[in-house]
Amino acid sequence: MLIPFPTLKSEFKRILLALAFDHDKADQIAQIFAENSRDGVHTHGLNRFPTFVQYVKDGYVIPDAGPVKEGGFGSLEHWNGNLGPGMLNARICMDRAIVLAGENGIGCVAIKNTNHWMRGGTYGWHAADAGMIGICFTNTIANMPPWGGIDPRLGNNPLIIAVPRKGGHVVLDMAISQYSIGKLNFYKSKGEQLPLPGGYDAEGTLSTDPAAILESGRVLPVGFWKGSGLSLVLDLLATVLSQGRSTAAITHSGPESGVSQVFIAIRPTGSQTESLIEEIIAYSKSSRPGKEGGTIFYPGENTLRTREKSLKEGVWVDEKVWEKVLTL
Repeated sequence: MLIPFPTLKSEFKRILLALAFDHDKADQIAQIFAENSRDGVHTHGLNRFPTFVQYVKDGYVIPDAGPVKEGGFGSLEHWNGNLGPGMLNARICMDRAIVLAGENGIGCVAIKNTNHWMRGGTYGWHAADAGMIGICFTNTIANMPPWGGIDPRLGNNPLIIAVPRKGGHVVLDMAISQYSIGKLNFYKSKGEQLPLPGGYDAEGTLSTDPAAILESGRVLPVGFWKGSGLSLVLDLLATVLSQGRSTAAITHSGPESGVSQVFIAIRPTGSQTESLIEEIIAYSKSSRPGKEGGTIFYPGENTLRTREKSLKEGVWVDEKVWEKVLTL
């Protein structure tokens, strides 16, 4: 079913106000959740909202907490999220990285003791809107086995890289597994198979069955061993730069809370920057499509199309999840 964007946001805000968030925080959080669904990232929009509410009720997300700077040098700063709402902590950290980049050409803010940021691409788009290249990543609870292993020991640590562009920002927002855990649950709830193998079943066979993959806990890293290695180094960087908790420590503590994140902003320079970006995109799009009538998209292009459609026709929501949210 389709819901007008303002209706979606206002329902989120109603619930957040009842959870002791002040009006400003409730408005910002509601906006982010609604924008995630608007842009087609339902797994971290409406579908994730009930989980966020439960985390607040359980005390893992503290409504009136906020991030504070604890140290740093030059263009690098260390912050503590104090278990505040992850999406607000992330926005503040990216804003600070943007300020540092404006002053020094590059800024990096590493934060510990924060919470799930929902869609990581939110902060890439935010940096690009400010005219900055944005890079950010986070660690998570262990939900992916290392290459050659069976037991989950790596986080599905998202990586975001955004490049500002007048004709539409280029924003790569990727999980380190072939399909994010949220996407696997999305396909499972719809009773659909994955378009491509996304992990292994209990017998160790590559599978397109999201239920079998979730049951085995063996999601497939992108690029096989390469994705496994990328996940490991992202955890290393997030933990070392923030001096926070690693995937191992987060997992041992129970629920996914108190994670570590990094936000980097870089100020583009050079008179040829725009033409260079267009050259790269145009060359990529010049490839012959693999299917008749197919189109080559750059990262973020489909997001803009979905956003425009959602604002015009309404935001698609899962009716069951929407009914559940209405009762919260």
